[in-house]
Amino acid sequence: MFKKIKNKTIDIDGVNDIVYVGRKILHIGYALAVIALILLILSIIKTLNLFVIFKELLVVISPVFIGLVIAWLFDPIVKFLTKKKIPRILACILVYLIFLGTLTLLFVIILPSFIDQIKDFVSAIPGILTDTKGVISNIVNGFSNNHDVDLSGIKTQIFANIETIGTNLTTSLPNILVNIAKSLVSGGMLVILGVMIGFYMLYDFDKLNEHFIKLLPNSWKENATELMGRVNHSLRGYVSGVLLVMLLVFISQSICLSIVGLEAPLVFALFCALTDIIPYFGPYIGAVPAVLVGFTMSPLTGIFCIVAIVIVQLLENNFYQPLIMGHTMKLHPVTIMIGLLIFEHFFGIIGMIVATPVIATFKVIITFIDEKLELVKKIKTELDVEGEK
Repeated sequence: MFKKIKNKTIDIDGVNDIVYVGRKILHIGYALAVIALILLILSIIKTLNLFVIFKELLVVISPVFIGLVIAWLFDPIVKFLTKKKIPRILACILVYLIFLGTLTLLFVIILPSFIDQIKDFVSAIPGILTDTKGVISNIVNGFSNNHDVDLSGIKTQIFANIETIGTNLTTSLPNILVNIAKSLVSGGMLVILGVMIGFYMLYDFDKLNEHFIKLLPNSWKENATELMGRVNHSLRGYVSGVLLVMLLVFISQSICLSIVGLEAPLVFALFCALTDIIPYFGPYIGAVPAVLVGFTMSPLTGIFCIVAIVIVQLLENNFYQPLIMGHTMKLHPVTIMIGLLIFEHFFGIIGMIVATPVIATFKVIITFIDEKLELVKKIKTELDVEGEK
């Protein structure tokens, strides 16, 4: 289509295409700006060594942090109960009784079986190493017989490495278990203290928000309240959703791995559930130990372990995630993957765990700023005006 304006012929379709491409470039630039901002902040944190300082500070005040997280998660439930004319102190006590009762029930039911399975797995390690050597010996001997190649040196080296692993496990395992027990005791004390602090924070959680808002200038208070509400809604939905998905993955994986006959299914199911907190990459990380141990038991058990893990992943991807998480984060998968790579580069596994909520928080903040300043809208308007000229 061509249109004549003041003795000049303009290709309207061409201009529309240019405007369309300009808008797409604007969206890409918007995403790149978010990534660039995150990279800049992370680089500054790493250069100034602020992450180490923050980590040490977090260790010192960990009970307060645990209490704050507990209060933050349970505050919506307490608010719901208070709307039903239940006094806040009674609502806090009721929520805590349910919370502590559920934890106690889980420990009573799962912990003894979990400890027994760890013991069984430790006692089965020598047999697993022997079976592994048998599988490797059969593979090497079969390859040597079929191709007339002498691989005895390689087999000897592999067996020596396996023996070293077995010796290290035998000598270091008691110390590892003692260290784990010490860590659990000290960590348990911190958690108990954090739970106690959390109760008092939960009772006064509204006042905490009010005190923070009062510190800000009057002109900022309304926007700060709205922004805090959006960030809280996004993060709370993500955290509660992830915890529920992890619980369902643990239950499903425990059942499936028990059916296929894997040693210590609860141990490997727990590892799968914990690594599931890392989007996309986590399920594969959690699957590796279970599959390896399965193949050392027998090839059929290894294959069944793969099938069991695939079934649980299908359940998670098609039922757990859509029903529970939905579009909580509203982030494109490519954005999440880029964020995982960036955070893993700077902070390792911990970075991969916190990458998604941090990126989502940045997105909420930048979207909020854009809504108030209307930067993208102004640029689009300028593009439309240029297209009409």
